[in-house]
Amino acid sequence: MRTVAQVVADDLCIGCGLCEAVTSGRVQMAMTPTGSLRPNPLDDFRPEEERVIIDACPGLVAEARADPNLPPDPIWGHHGTMRYAWAADPEVRFAAATGGVLTALGQHLVASKKAAFVLHVGADPAQPMRNRWVMSESPEEVLANTGSRYGPAAPLAGLETALDRSEPFAIIAKPCDLSAIHRQAAADPRIDQLVVARLAMVCGGQSRLTKSQRLLEQFGISEAAVSLFRYRGRGNPGPTRVETWDGRAFEVSYLEMWQDEATWDVETRCKFCPDALGEASDVAVADVWPGGAPTGEDEGFSGIIVRSKVGELLVEEAAAEAQIVLGEPISPRELDRMQPHQVRKKQALAARYEGMADAGVSPIDTHGLRINELGRRLSPAQAADERSGAATRIRAARS
Repeated sequence: MRTVAQVVADDLCIGCGLCEAVTSGRVQMAMTPTGSLRPNPLDDFRPEEERVIIDACPGLVAEARADPNLPPDPIWGHHGTMRYAWAADPEVRFAAATGGVLTALGQHLVASKKAAFVLHVGADPAQPMRNRWVMSESPEEVLANTGSRYGPAAPLAGLETALDRSEPFAIIAKPCDLSAIHRQAAADPRIDQLVVARLAMVCGGQSRLTKSQRLLEQFGISEAAVSLFRYRGRGNPGPTRVETWDGRAFEVSYLEMWQDEATWDVETRCKFCPDALGEASDVAVADVWPGGAPTGEDEGFSGIIVRSKVGELLVEEAAAEAQIVLGEPISPRELDRMQPHQVRKKQALAARYEGMADAGVSPIDTHGLRINELGRRLSPAQAADERSGAATRIRAARS
């Protein structure tokens, strides 16, 4: 059996927080000098705990939670409704990221009492550049914790606390987090009993904290001076904004922050992610910019991808109660053009996994994610490039 320590040593840990939940907080998620959340200490897992973690760890396994009654797509997986959507409340639509759909769905679930709370992440008031897990119990609290948080986040660190409440709840998290929840349900039946909705953002990768630290260096301020760090929102996509306790404010546009992919500092595991599209969710929400990047600010639009009957009912009810607005349908091939980087990565993964093996690291074990099928779309030359590049990245991450 592989160990959590091996996952961390191979730099395939994403810092989801499952280790903290399974050990009831005995092992804590801690920030490393390189800007990643990792379980600490690594030598304090009981054998039965480690077995449970290893079976669900996103650094080792990813599994679709596919509804066979919904049509499949080779890239996007099983899905029902695919449409443009946005929050009906103009304040939510403006303040939240990507049109506010995830925020609006979370608000609907707590307002309707279908969920007692939403487990998600928000800015840490004591360290606003960093994230913490929260349980929002009202629409106002959901809104207060809105906005994409482009940095290390461990929502599953709060899973045990959430389950111990024995109340129905929803979770908004990254696709890898929801895959871990799906796998963990085999060991903890409370998950399927209590989690009434699993909501995901289509994910471009989790940046290390070093990405944000470099922005502070650009402005010439320290993290201790920061009173607000907003990655996006208040517009679509909205600027990255930093405020300080002494009243100064700094902004860069979304494109200035993210246009150079080489500076994103994404986790190694993200470069090998087999499911950035939320195939273990009930509803996934994506940016819908033609070509994959914004050309300016707009009112805020999302692309919703419904993946279950629970998701269909949630979207229908939220629209009927004027929590969200549903726009025109979107086809999978239109989504390809709006998320071209996701298509490229999905097709490259089979070759990248061969590169992982070449570097002495076991590839992520995937279930229902069509990695080999999509890998056959690459030419031999493309596959060779991806394979060698992946081996180089893994060796560098382990050095």
